[in-house]
Amino acid sequence: MRIYDMRDAKVNLSRLIDEAIDAREPFVIVEAGKPIVRVAPIDMPEPAPQSWIGFMKGQIHVPVDFDSMGRDVIRTLFEGNR
Repeated sequence: MRIYDMRDAKVNLSRLIDEAIDAREPFVIVEAGKPIVRVAPIDMPEPAPQSWIGFMKGQIHVPVDFDSMGRDVIRTLFEGNR
């Protein structure tokens, strides 16, 4: 995605809009290094949001005894030594 600072965008806005329409590619205008607006052709579909569900599938191993790990320590912390 192309990025233009506010000064360049003010001077060349018509040309930038024409290029965005022709190339069917949005551009971003920044001010003081921070993005302030994204300009895209109106008939261009919005990007689909990415799903985070399952993004780490197969990368984490959960121990079989996960639900009972540290049971005695936790009981002692809550109940004290009885």
